[in-house]
Amino acid sequence: MSVVNSTKFSHLTFILLGIPGLEDWNTWIAIPFCLMLMAALLGNCVLIFLIATKRSLQEPMYLFLSMLAVSDLVSSTSTVPKMLAIFWFRAREIAFESCLTQMFFIHFGFVAKSAILLAMVFDRYVAICDPLRYTTILTNVKVGKISIAIVIRSFCIIVPIFFLLKWLPFCRSNVLPHSYCKHIEVARLAYADITVSIWYGFAVPTVTIVLDVVFIGVSCVLILKAVIRLPTKGAWLKAFSTCGSHVCIIILFYTPAFFTLSFSHHVPHHIHILLADLYMLIPPVLNPIVYGMKTKQIRVQVGCMFSQKWKCCTVPVPT
Repeated sequence: MSVVNSTKFSHLTFILLGIPGLEDWNTWIAIPFCLMLMAALLGNCVLIFLIATKRSLQEPMYLFLSMLAVSDLVSSTSTVPKMLAIFWFRAREIAFESCLTQMFFIHFGFVAKSAILLAMVFDRYVAICDPLRYTTILTNVKVGKISIAIVIRSFCIIVPIFFLLKWLPFCRSNVLPHSYCKHIEVARLAYADITVSIWYGFAVPTVTIVLDVVFIGVSCVLILKAVIRLPTKGAWLKAFSTCGSHVCIIILFYTPAFFTLSFSHHVPHHIHILLADLYMLIPPVLNPIVYGMKTKQIRVQVGCMFSQKWKCCTVPVPT
């Protein structure tokens, strides 16, 4: 009997099924997943490198963008390599500690991304609604404090989930019908009352994300009101262009999450799993592309990086 169908359980390992119902397509599904992972790694690494090495990009907006790129790298690299191992090599076993570690990075990255998007919208709010005080409000010290607060908040929200799971007795099946470790799926395998774990794992992160969305919505409304008051059409277009990339990224991040929470029970299970897998890849792939297309400074630096003018872009031209 195969390991997947075995009823023998060891608390040291879990079995990830990948995408149940699409086993015959696993090899072909893995090809675009691998290409998307490579694109995500290249795009986000280039973005981080440019922001770290170019003084013209070391502003609050780009520093928050580098944090978003780091969170994208964490979420994609903590899940997709294991997916590829499942699809190509049938390497379905995952150690309990590795499962918890993967789960931590997935949930930590999700909560952190939401807070980073809120910080980025706040940055645009200050830039448009109070431009004269922008440099005094968002100093490097304050940006650093905001970044530390994002990390601490995300850590404090997610860590209790893993203490709740760590002490649960797992003496049922060790088979997870998914491509990576999800909190709810792992908790359901425990032979104990998981009410507290389920409610905390669902309610606390959800309330946190909802609050972030509310603050983002309020900020967007205030930005829109400020843009409408601008005197010229050119100023309108510049303001909308500045905020356009942020709006695209916000839609890319929150729409799939809302779909997963609201409609997951109304679609076939294999479709739900496939969409959840893609959610680990699509935002990390598209975020650098969206900002690269929408932000002139990034376009210029990328162009210089891949052209013979790299030295001209790194060394200021004397006036």
